Amino acid sequence: MQNVKKIVLAYSGGLDTSAIIPWLKENYGCEVVAFAADVGQGDEELEGLHEKAIASGASECHIVDLKEEFVSEYIFPTITTGAVYEGEYLLGTSMARPVIAKAQVEIARKVGADALCHGCTGKGNDQVRFESTFAALAPDLTVIAPWREWDMVSREDLLAYLAERNIPTTASATKIYSRDANAWHISHEGGELEDPWQEPTKQVWTMTVDPEDAPDTPKRVTLSFDEGKLTHVDGEALSPYQALVKLNTVAAAHGVGRIDIVENRLVGMKSRGCYETPGGTVLLKAYKALETMVLDKAALKYREQIGLEFSHVMYDGRWFSALNDALLAGAASFAKKVTGDIVVKLYKGQATVTQRKSPNSLYSEDFATFGADDVYDQKHAEGFIRLFSLSSRIEALKKQGEQ
Repeated sequence: MQNVKKIVLAYSGGLDTSAIIPWLKENYGCEVVAFAADVGQGDEELEGLHEKAIASGASECHIVDLKEEFVSEYIFPTITTGAVYEGEYLLGTSMARPVIAKAQVEIARKVGADALCHGCTGKGNDQVRFESTFAALAPDLTVIAPWREWDMVSREDLLAYLAERNIPTTASATKIYSRDANAWHISHEGGELEDPWQEPTKQVWTMTVDPEDAPDTPKRVTLSFDEGKLTHVDGEALSPYQALVKLNTVAAAHGVGRIDIVENRLVGMKSRGCYETPGGTVLLKAYKALETMVLDKAALKYREQIGLEFSHVMYDGRWFSALNDALLAGAASFAKKVTGDIVVKLYKGQATVTQRKSPNSLYSEDFATFGADDVYDQKHAEGFIRLFSLSSRIEALKKQGEQ
């Protein structure tokens, strides 16, 4: 064991981190400071957290409100890149990790800690995301990952460990889902989901209405953007976080935002997860619809390339990197044109863009019409096509001459 005096633990109040506090004290003989991030996971998740941390042996517990920073400084910039991991995952867990880890480092500096600790397992992505942030922002601090050190391997082991020390916990040995919630989404893993042939049962989903039970009448919501930033929902000016809360509420009621995927983890294995991202699904669909109005073909193609690359940068925990900065700068340059209004219809789990307008729109009815027009001479297309396909023509002629 390394010689450390004070450790700041990323604390959730769950079974793992409740066991980590006494384990750190026993094995490192040091003071443990608990740090909890409020990223919009809900008041019920934070209720009694301070008392629980102290009861587990922490000397202090710092609960930091990161909701607005999370949405405005991490979610919204990611939206401008159009990033979607492996075609479906909207990066809800991934986006929260850099803001949490950054705040953990700040707490460590504040209390004079010489080590940082997380409760991520050795099989997952989050260990990489946390420790990559620590490396970028606090390379001088020791990093401790109990799941890579202790000999406990199951929930039963953790429960027995806490019982032996008379440390209270609300967890049980019953096999339950592993969930992670924040303002953007909630994820579900474990239980029946470990079998990819098993359809998720109703108890998996906790945030959205079952699309089959959603209202029979569709709901339309208007999103207004100014240079890539969502500023109004249905004409109401809202902060980034409050706008997302409103979108979550209205979209969840119509069953929007559910996905069930098998994804490639960074560490090499595949995992199956169910995700609910109601407001985010609507927001991303609206943003991309507005982009199609204001970006030309070449610009949109390049922005799509940024989104593909950025999805891996975010998923892999490389927020604090030069590549991240470059990709965000490129996306931000395109976002300056993304101003306007989008109407999205919500119905039975689907979010469909039905109306769009922008002062920067490149769409011209004069040019696009199938009716008569005075601005486009269709004869000009012949020369364009001949030049556009010239290389193919030359290659075909060459082959004919060789025959």
